[in-house]
Amino acid sequence: MAEVHPIPKNQHSPNFTKESILEDFRVALLSRHASLVGRKEVFMGKAKFGIFGDGKELAQIAMARAFQLGDFRSGYYRDQTFMMALGELTVQQYFAQLYAHTNVDAEPASAGRLMNGHFATRSLNEDGSWKDLTKKYNSAADISPTAAQMPKLLGLAFASKLYRQNKGLKGLTKFSKQGNEVAWGTIGNASTSEGLFLETINAAGVMQVPMVISIWDDAYGISVPQEFHTTKGSISDALAGFERTDSQKGIEIIKVKGWDYEALMNAFFDAGTLAREEHVPVMIHVEEMTQPQGHSTSGSHERYKSAERLKWEKDWDCIRKFREYILSSEIATAETLDKIEATVKADVKKQKETAWAEFSKEIKSDFQEAIALIREAAEDSSRKVLLNQMAEELTRTINPIRKDVISTVRKALLALRYDQGASKTALKDWYDGQKEINHDRYNSHLYSQSEWRVGNIQEVKPEYDENSPLVDGREVLQSFFDYALDKYPEFFAFGEDVGMIGDVNQAFSGLQAKYGDLRVSDTGIREATIVGQGIGSALRGLRPIAEIQYLDYMLYGLQMLSDDLACLQYRTKGGQKAPLIIRTRGHRLEGVWHSGSPMGMILSSLRGMVVCVPRDMTQAAGMYATLLKSDEPAIMVESLNGYRLKEKLPNNIGEYTVPIGKPEVLREGKDLTVVTYGSMCRIVMTAAEELFELGIDVEVIDAQTLLPFDTYGIIGESIKKTNRVIFADEDVPGAASAFMMQQVIEEQDLFKFLDSEPLTLAAKAHRPAYSSDGDYFSKPSIEDVVEKVYAVMNEVDPKTFPTF
Repeated sequence: MAEVHPIPKNQHSPNFTKESILEDFRVALLSRHASLVGRKEVFMGKAKFGIFGDGKELAQIAMARAFQLGDFRSGYYRDQTFMMALGELTVQQYFAQLYAHTNVDAEPASAGRLMNGHFATRSLNEDGSWKDLTKKYNSAADISPTAAQMPKLLGLAFASKLYRQNKGLKGLTKFSKQGNEVAWGTIGNASTSEGLFLETINAAGVMQVPMVISIWDDAYGISVPQEFHTTKGSISDALAGFERTDSQKGIEIIKVKGWDYEALMNAFFDAGTLAREEHVPVMIHVEEMTQPQGHSTSGSHERYKSAERLKWEKDWDCIRKFREYILSSEIATAETLDKIEATVKADVKKQKETAWAEFSKEIKSDFQEAIALIREAAEDSSRKVLLNQMAEELTRTINPIRKDVISTVRKALLALRYDQGASKTALKDWYDGQKEINHDRYNSHLYSQSEWRVGNIQEVKPEYDENSPLVDGREVLQSFFDYALDKYPEFFAFGEDVGMIGDVNQAFSGLQAKYGDLRVSDTGIREATIVGQGIGSALRGLRPIAEIQYLDYMLYGLQMLSDDLACLQYRTKGGQKAPLIIRTRGHRLEGVWHSGSPMGMILSSLRGMVVCVPRDMTQAAGMYATLLKSDEPAIMVESLNGYRLKEKLPNNIGEYTVPIGKPEVLREGKDLTVVTYGSMCRIVMTAAEELFELGIDVEVIDAQTLLPFDTYGIIGESIKKTNRVIFADEDVPGAASAFMMQQVIEEQDLFKFLDSEPLTLAAKAHRPAYSSDGDYFSKPSIEDVVEKVYAVMNEVDPKTFPTF
């Protein structure tokens, strides 16, 4: 197949040679015809949906020419021309993604897990270790939610600032060359209305990081014209107050037309040079772009664009204007350009057909094997007619997919339920083998599968002696963070109030003064870009802790945590990782917004992250130690009311580790198991002592982590002994407590061991009211635990435990 080879670049200025211009023309046509053919493939039923980058070709070529090895892109789903111009996307790979080819070699961005237009380069080797990112063109894995690529862009650029200014990072040569890398972002004009974009612009202006944001402006957001999106009808005009001056820092703003080849080249090279050398954020507003095929295959733009607008788009199409420029400049003749286009059309067709053949080949093999096995099973079955009919219907399927094959096999096995024999066994064995293969294709890599996954980190117990001091819980954390900052040069922490005052609970007290403000730093009040700052820097080999001051405020950053971080390994099938740790605090304290325990929300939206819920700061420090040795993203929910409680300081602080996914039995008992976590551990332990006085012996288990949950089966062993269980926490009813019940009763298959109904004990459905009384009447109390357990034992033995 024909490959795209990037033109050698001058670092500061574009090449305007005949060779480079005609290569750019060829790449623009290659991308355009891929878009045109891609739309047809969707309408023919060979792909489910299509969204394309036509109309944006020239600007993306200019960006690609200014892009250098080691740089990172954080863009959106219209950047196909950019990826092709870099040589990071072939037309065959482009169509492999359109068809959802699950082979990572055929479709390296997502292995068929994302619809077309979602681009990513592979930062990791097959074993999960890092490649040398300085020798690659890098694209962070795309996400669809509008503007959600922007916070990560900030982090990618922030990493360059750290690599340039933090001398301790000079040894990390796989990730940076003295912070010389630029982070390039792209976004559509309508998406600049999102708060994520505006927050990123503000943060970049404050932080002064090397990033270039390109706005592809085609004057619409699907059917909605510009005047409904943007103040003054222009994002660059609206943001003029952010523009830097001779006396004030800010962002550089450049305007350029999307059809003006030379101006685009100069704009992008100027922006790249400025960002790279001076670490200044730059915004390039690319105006007068077009979208020849409309927004996507979901509909036609003729429905909402006027005839005048449609004619303008045709006349000012960037490829048409590029052709006019080449002809008027006498760079090439019309005959030469026509020949280039004819060659490109043939190339696109050939690569498309190859992609379809490779995609279909694997399915065709499964298709034929399934039909043969069903027909063979039919010969020995009383349901012969039905089975042969199934096989025949499958045979007649046009462009079959795996769902057609597997669905038919499952129905065939159901029809064979009364039969025995070798042919049925062969079909069942084939189906079992396909389940394993399809798990790898569609379900693997939610979590790390490398040797550094959390389950592989060896447990090291905390050590104490008679001289171990009794300190505030916050001092345990402070000692750990001091150790980690000294041991790991790539480790750093940031967030609101983290720097100068050492966070609101003083766990970083004095550490900024000791290690500097690049290692322990303050941020503005901007949770979304705090998360993005962490994701982007973790993608570049750093180990950040991003602090969200209170658990309730994590909602501001939930978009990026859910749609970007949590699913990163999954949607790249192990191609990228960002082992960011989100540090926050929650559970009991004061009032509606500082007492949150929305664990059910976290469990539902952050699958793919480790969720730690330590009962005290000693456990938290051990979990942090484990996480820093692993390569998985995590959220640590510290107990708000535990910072001033006294704990013994381990002698081996920083070296001991707490295993992730392993509950701890806090109190042994024989009558009933109570499973809980976090601040509820103290409540339940106190209640257990009161219950013991009443003749009830309760076993108390601290889950410690909710994701993963009890991978050791410790809770199951307890229930096999006590035969009764209550899952207690302070989330809303039916949330984390119900999750724990499902994990234990279903996943550990324990229903048959229960002699009493499994129960949950949760907080009220509303937010907790203010004051100690508000806490008492909103969240589970000691008395609530005592009464819940007692009621179970009353049902078991009403004579010994009469109703009260």
